[in-house]
Amino acid sequence: MREAKGLRLEEAAGLLDKTRSGLHRIESGTSKADVHFVRSAMDIYDQYDPDLVDLARDAAKPGWWRRYGLDDRGFVPMETEAATELELSLVHIPGLLQTEDYINALYANGMNALAGNRKGSAAPRLVRQRRLTDEESPIELVAIIDESALHKNIGGVDVMREQLRHLVRQAGLPTVTLQVLPNSQGAHPGLEGEFLILGFPEDEDPDLLYFAYLTGAVHIEKPEELAKAKLAFEHLRSVALSPSDSVGFIEEVEREL
Repeated sequence: MREAKGLRLEEAAGLLDKTRSGLHRIESGTSKADVHFVRSAMDIYDQYDPDLVDLARDAAKPGWWRRYGLDDRGFVPMETEAATELELSLVHIPGLLQTEDYINALYANGMNALAGNRKGSAAPRLVRQRRLTDEESPIELVAIIDESALHKNIGGVDVMREQLRHLVRQAGLPTVTLQVLPNSQGAHPGLEGEFLILGFPEDEDPDLLYFAYLTGAVHIEKPEELAKAKLAFEHLRSVALSPSDSVGFIEEVEREL
C-alpha cells in the first residue's frame, strides 16, 4: 500500500509517527501491527482492506501455546501456521506421531532430567497433533523414520508396542505419509542429522528449514540451503520403503518386541 501511494519508508514513518526502523519491522513481519496502526496506515495510504483489520485483531490474541509457557518466536507458532511438514527422524518417533506415554518417557530422560526436573508437559505436543485430523486447517505430514528409531526402547516394551501400533494407525490418515528408512539402506544423506521443513499456505511465505541440537535450535530460510535440504529429503524418500511396505515393516518390529 505504501509503495502504491508512492511514499518512501522515511516519509510514511513520519506520517504514521513511527521511526523508520519501527515501520520497517512492521512491514517485514518482525513486529506486530495493531488495529490502530492498520487503520491509520490505510487512511494515510488511501486504501482500505477489511481483511487487514481482522488479521490485526487475530494477531493481538495470545496463541494457544502461551498457556503452556511456550515462546511466540519458537517452533510451535510457526508450525501452527504451516500447511505441510517434511520430517526426517533418526533416533525417535516424529513429534506429531508420538503417544502420550512415549512423550512422557522422553521428558523423563532428556535434558530436563539432567537438570533435576524429570517432568514435562505432553499437552502442547498433543494439541499440535490435532492438526492431522483438523477439518478446517489440517497439516500434511511426510515423515521418514530411520529403522533405529523403531528399535530404541523408549519407556519400556509396553510403551514402545503401543507407540508402534499408533504409528500404523496414524499412517492410515489422509494427512500422513509415513516411510521407513531400513538399516539395509546403509549410508545416506540423512546421517548428517535430523531436520524438518515447514511449508506455508501463502506463496509469499518462504519455507522454513528447522533442526534442533542439544541446547537449542536453528531456523533457516535461505533458498539455497532449503533447496539442498529438499533435494536430500526427496532422495531419502526414493530409497526408503514405500508407505505400504513401511506399515508392514513397523508391524513386524512390533511383533518382535
